[in-house]
Amino acid sequence: MNQRSFLKLLAVSGLTSRLLPFTSRAQATPAPTGPFTLPPLPYAPNALEPYIDAETMTLHHDKHHAAYVNNLNKAVAPYPDLQKKTAEELLQNLDSLPAEIRTTVRNNAGGHANHSHLWKTLSNPGRRPEGKLAEEIDKTFGSYENWKEEMTKTAMGIFGSGWAWFARGKDGKLFIKPYPNQDSPLMEGATLIYGIDVWEHAYYLKYRNLRADYVTRCLGLANMKSN
Repeated sequence: MNQRSFLKLLAVSGLTSRLLPFTSRAQATPAPTGPFTLPPLPYAPNALEPYIDAETMTLHHDKHHAAYVNNLNKAVAPYPDLQKKTAEELLQNLDSLPAEIRTTVRNNAGGHANHSHLWKTLSNPGRRPEGKLAEEIDKTFGSYENWKEEMTKTAMGIFGSGWAWFARGKDGKLFIKPYPNQDSPLMEGATLIYGIDVWEHAYYLKYRNLRADYVTRCLGLANMKSN
């Protein structure tokens, strides 16, 4: 019996309508589950063009950031107590985590927290800091232009993948510091203000090997709230 004859027989017997929905359900991909979720971009993927293109933003958010979230959920799945913690809490207490998941959590909770903050601090056009933060930048770095120079030097000095972070330490003081991979000031109990992601997936589609051009554009898109 060929396929057409078989389907005709199923239709006559009334089985087709019951069989096909079952087949569709069996082939469906289950939605990811877990305590950590991917936050939506606070703007359209093309909102930062022409400086950061829509394709890069879509891949960066929908693929790379989503992978950090999924991998973090998998890592904490066997540990109900860890599922109740925020990514920041996990990063601040890495030494207390089970050894077998410590590196996975460090990388993926870091990636999740870093990117969740990054999306909120970009706008087109960017906005210079105001109020107290602007005053603190002038006091700490001499001027906003000096701050940009220090961020540029830090981002360009990272060998391989990592971040240049501008943050506020537990002592309340502002600082700029490079971090490898998905590490960040959160691991030191500091508060993130603005970061430049220099992983190649963040810029290579548009800027290729011209990291300096990308860093300059990132500084022009910076929109920092008063932290």
